[in-house]
Amino acid sequence: MTTTLASPVRVGKAAVAALGLLAAATGALESVVTPTLPLLQRELSISPAHGALLSITMLITGALVTPVAGNLGDRHGGKRVMLRLMAVVSAGGLISSLAPNLPLLLLGQVLEGAMVGAMPLSFILVRKHLPAGESQVAIGVVSGLFVGGGMLGTLMAGPIAEQLSRHWMFALPTLAIVVATLLVHRVMPDDPPDRSDARIDWPGLALLSGILLTLMSGLAMAPDAGSQPLALGALILLLAVLVAGWISVERRSPSPMVDLHRLAKPGMWSSYVITFAVCVGTAVSMYLVPQLFAASGDGYGFGAGSTDIGQYLLPGTVAGAISGPLGGLAARRFGSTAVVAAGIGVMTATLLALAFVHTEVWHLVVGKALVALAGGVCITAMVVRTATSVDHADTGTATGLVLVTRVIGFAAGVQVSGAVLTAGTRPGIHDPAESAFATGFVIAGAVTALSMLLVPAMSKGVKK
Repeated sequence: MTTTLASPVRVGKAAVAALGLLAAATGALESVVTPTLPLLQRELSISPAHGALLSITMLITGALVTPVAGNLGDRHGGKRVMLRLMAVVSAGGLISSLAPNLPLLLLGQVLEGAMVGAMPLSFILVRKHLPAGESQVAIGVVSGLFVGGGMLGTLMAGPIAEQLSRHWMFALPTLAIVVATLLVHRVMPDDPPDRSDARIDWPGLALLSGILLTLMSGLAMAPDAGSQPLALGALILLLAVLVAGWISVERRSPSPMVDLHRLAKPGMWSSYVITFAVCVGTAVSMYLVPQLFAASGDGYGFGAGSTDIGQYLLPGTVAGAISGPLGGLAARRFGSTAVVAAGIGVMTATLLALAFVHTEVWHLVVGKALVALAGGVCITAMVVRTATSVDHADTGTATGLVLVTRVIGFAAGVQVSGAVLTAGTRPGIHDPAESAFATGFVIAGAVTALSMLLVPAMSKGVKK
């Protein structure tokens, strides 16, 4: 049952700017661990395995929290849930900034992972307070600033950690999150809940969380499947049981977290499958390109150091940052379906070209930038499409599932890339064979290309 308590109050640029500032601050906090992982391993005396755990903790938490946050935002109001969520994130940032050891730092990262849930909550707010055309652009702006904040965090984390300390690289973005949250509280009007009388589907939430946690664990274990097949088989069996249980619960729930009847429409499920495929392609390029820069094989690779690699990747990071606003504008002007089709075409051509043309630095720089731009435009257009294809009461849940699919796609792409390079590394040789890089790019291009087959289905069975 949908309950309308009051007409939404239109907001101006200041409110959208506050949401954008919050997105940029959370993006910065999310990105500080990756470039400083060697430093953290050294200062905390932790092994590479523990470092890998540290690098994925936030990713797993984000996948678990995002659909819950979107669902609660639909039921209780986006602003109300966002303020509470940001309190959790701020606490996590504070713990990370003060952590003297790995357990406390992991706790901080677990709490920080809740920040990904702010994205569907932002989409709820802009849909309620802006006209349809303006909300599409605002969604792109918020998405782009999250990526831009990640770029800033990646560039600044190392210098801050080295010149001040590792504590400040967590503390400064956390302070920015606190300030941005206060601005959102001040300038963003309250939004009436759409389904305040609906019961929370706690069994559905718990089962979906279990599915995501099991899936992420399986993806993390996949590269070592040969050494522990029984454990991987047990995870697959557990995943099947959880999925079956979740479907049964959602079908019987009077107020399901996910409307399976709506999800079964081609226009909905195709969007999630396309999102997954595009993110796999993007993640493969994100993983392989830096590895190819660092490699120094016979006739391939460039033997680049960390500083040089960061400079080479900067154009791609900038392209990813501007892809959000560009995707929102393009979706408004040409329609999401056309934008997604064009983005998939550019991504496919670029990934396949990288498989055969990667002998100069500029080949990889341009290729990485094109993939980042096309992939970001695709995902933004997909979020816009999903957000505007459902009722206002389902905005957070629907877009939250898109973002979760994005996380899973990235995780799958990274794991596939790692497995391909591992298989292509001969005993006693440090660098993978050049053919392994080519194989990875071809796989990414093929997965992305296959998603083009589903683009026509995006317009079927969705709300106009």
